[in-house]
Amino acid sequence: MTDVVVTGIGVVAPNGWGVAEYWDATLAGRSGLGPLTRFDSTGYRAHVAGEVNFTPEEHLPGRLLPQTDHMTRLALVAAEEALADAGADPTTMPDFSAGVVTAASAGGFEFGQKELQALWSKGPAYVSAYQSFAWFYPVNTGQISIRHGMRGPGSALVAEQAGGLDALAKARRHVREGTALMLAGAVDGSLCPWSWLCLSRSGTVSPRRDPQRAFLPFDADASGGVPGEGGALLVLETPDGAAERGQHRHYGRIAGYAATFDPRPGSGRPPGLRRAIDTALADAGIGPSDVDVVFADASGVAEQDRAEAEVLGAVFGPRGVPVTAPKTMTGRLLAGGAPLDVAAALLSLRDGVIPPSVHIGRPAHPDLDLVRDRPRPARLGSALVLARGHGGFNSALVLTS
Repeated sequence: MTDVVVTGIGVVAPNGWGVAEYWDATLAGRSGLGPLTRFDSTGYRAHVAGEVNFTPEEHLPGRLLPQTDHMTRLALVAAEEALADAGADPTTMPDFSAGVVTAASAGGFEFGQKELQALWSKGPAYVSAYQSFAWFYPVNTGQISIRHGMRGPGSALVAEQAGGLDALAKARRHVREGTALMLAGAVDGSLCPWSWLCLSRSGTVSPRRDPQRAFLPFDADASGGVPGEGGALLVLETPDGAAERGQHRHYGRIAGYAATFDPRPGSGRPPGLRRAIDTALADAGIGPSDVDVVFADASGVAEQDRAEAEVLGAVFGPRGVPVTAPKTMTGRLLAGGAPLDVAAALLSLRDGVIPPSVHIGRPAHPDLDLVRDRPRPARLGSALVLARGHGGFNSALVLTS
């Protein structure tokens, strides 16, 4: 099959703005989690978040601000960085030769809430016409493609945390089918009262107020996840296609992928994560012994962490592969979390270092070789990134250097 490589990365994360700042913070173990400041969380079950606060006027044209949600503005910034990093300008490419695939969990929730507030408090005349699309799941794909003239394949996928990997895999398929360049991944998040209520009532969000104790995946004191916002967008091309336009550097290859769905609860059948891993490795043409590091889904919910640890033990053997969860510094970014892990994995392959998981003081799974507290130098040729979405979605992506 045709090789598909990553030639550009754009990142917006709670602990770093842009690839360089994010990677420096991640290797230093600097967390972006803190008390929720976007609104008063009194009366809600959860109080800690991974926020990305910025001044949009400094990064985007004024005409875009009235029509975009906060997460779309972040996505536009990440897209610009990714394309610049790849040295690509889609407006100079032939029509329909560049496309966009993003993932989302709920679209522009915050924008939608503000417009509903206007409707309730002032009346229908005060509801923005932009509400017709600013809240919608595919809005990031649309705004990015319009801004950069990317008229090729365009779509959006919804599978919560797993969706970001699914978007990258779909983009890989488009490149293999002949599209010269695809921008893919996800930037997601919704830190407004409406979405916070939905998230906190899911039973999977930590109620703790201490940012250093709220999100502790694979820890005996795990109490749930911490929501955040941000993510990563990546530029995908063939090596030959990139070279034709003068780009000879790439971060790594998307070598394998698979997605599965969990069986009905109570069926007695095992979850689908193991099948996703096995199938992704087969797609990459490698075995478990060839995997050098795993970037775990790491939900922070004790039962889900135990299930993931058991699957990793079954596939790789006890302490058979280093496992890390840099999302302990950002929170779970809905659809944006897995593409951010992919970005971190590619940077790990580039630099020969595994980023740490932070704040984990009492590991609950002794058979898991969890990289904690400080980065671990390593010879890395491949990485496995895992993601699970609420409702039973499982995705696995294999990267090679």
